[in-house]
Amino acid sequence: MDVQSEIDRRLSAAPVVPLVSADDTQVAVETAKALQDGGLSVIEVVLRSDAAQACMEAIIDQTEGLIVGAGTVLTLQQAQSVVASGAQFVVCPGLVDEVVEYCLDQGVPVYPGTMTAGEVQRAYALGLRAVKFFPATLAGGVPMLKAFGSVFREMRFMPTGGVSAGNLAEFLALPSVLACGGSWLTPADAIAAGDYSKITDLAREAVAIAADAR
Repeated sequence: MDVQSEIDRRLSAAPVVPLVSADDTQVAVETAKALQDGGLSVIEVVLRSDAAQACMEAIIDQTEGLIVGAGTVLTLQQAQSVVASGAQFVVCPGLVDEVVEYCLDQGVPVYPGTMTAGEVQRAYALGLRAVKFFPATLAGGVPMLKAFGSVFREMRFMPTGGVSAGNLAEFLALPSVLACGGSWLTPADAIAAGDYSKITDLAREAVAIAADAR
């Protein structure tokens, strides 16, 4: 499978990437399954706990039909580790050349975080045509993306950080937006309560909003 083409295909149909943050492997698996039941099949597991990579591995091992990536990847060593563990794409909060170059060399899709024109231009020079825009609302939101889109005509963006059901449609209305990422789909209180149906409902809502926006 050409992972990049498959990611693009899935995000064209449902342009939302939920963030899964967990420190318990079974909770992570149930969360991923709930998101999949709601129509989202590109999942980013963020490395924000000591057990995060194990959670990613469990999702990969115990589910079918998902594309699972690692987020909050900060160093080359982390990138190498998550790719060895089966991560199908890598997401970073910022732009680090050696992480991007490693992922490109391995044929692993990578979405580094950008928030300035200089960072977007650097990513473009490295050969990327899609990047994360983070933190989206604090970095200028829709107006900033409109400005970037007029200059970087080949670049597509994945805004993350402050995206919610309330502003999802506004972001997705921009032609330069590939998809939106967010943790609003996986609220900590619902996960703590084991209310996975809530997560499925939020995923379905996001898919419906995206369908209307596009």
